[in-house]
Amino acid sequence: MNTTASDNLLFSNRVAVVIGGTRGIGQACARMLAAAGATVVLTGTNRAKAEHEARQLAADYGITSAGVALDLSEYASIGPTIKTIAAEYNGIDALVLSAGVLQNTPLGLISEPVARHVLDVNLLGAVEVLQVSAKVMMRRRRGAIVLLSSLVGERGAAGQAVYAASKAGIAALARSAARELGPLGIRVNAVAPGLIDTDLLANVPADVIAARCAQTSLRRLGTAAEVAATIRFLLSDDASFITGHVLGVDGGLSL
Repeated sequence: MNTTASDNLLFSNRVAVVIGGTRGIGQACARMLAAAGATVVLTGTNRAKAEHEARQLAADYGITSAGVALDLSEYASIGPTIKTIAAEYNGIDALVLSAGVLQNTPLGLISEPVARHVLDVNLLGAVEVLQVSAKVMMRRRRGAIVLLSSLVGERGAAGQAVYAASKAGIAALARSAARELGPLGIRVNAVAPGLIDTDLLANVPADVIAARCAQTSLRRLGTAAEVAATIRFLLSDDASFITGHVLGVDGGLSL
């Protein structure tokens, strides 16, 4: 990834936490923030993978980075993990919540364990990450947070009822949190990606992907880097008067 001098100053002296930073959009976010000079702490369900990715960031971009194990389905571990990160790095300036799971099951065949797992990871875990991180940011009355919603959360999708519901919840969570936290100097936004070329598409049938691409104005899949660039903007001072938005990054699929 090519960077410029201005890129390297954009997030210098800032601590960025990327929840779900070992793959897909989260990984792209971690790399862009590292390229912009941030201290990056990324989490993943696999500790070894998170630590490896952090070492790679440190080597590639010359920044301080750490990898931490975190499973959003283990609710009780979320708060202590975020608090430990904040204590280690003297606060959190920017937060990206990218971790999530995708469920593809026809309505009527969704089992309770699957539904609970999707909601635990995508929504309840997000609530806990957000509220604990916000408490950390309140101490200095500043911070920027971006949550990952989805176009599916706005439009729905056959076979993804629980996933869509969880992502609709994320959009509402971002807007509500923006209202509460704005007076405290904390901005909260969300991005709603459309069809993005990540490993989450592994379980989506090829004909469904082709049909969605045909409906997209740009006639292609988006990339994780394109979503990450939008997130980097929303976290930056260039977006200092933007909060409470759910910004579509969908190539025109929502038109």
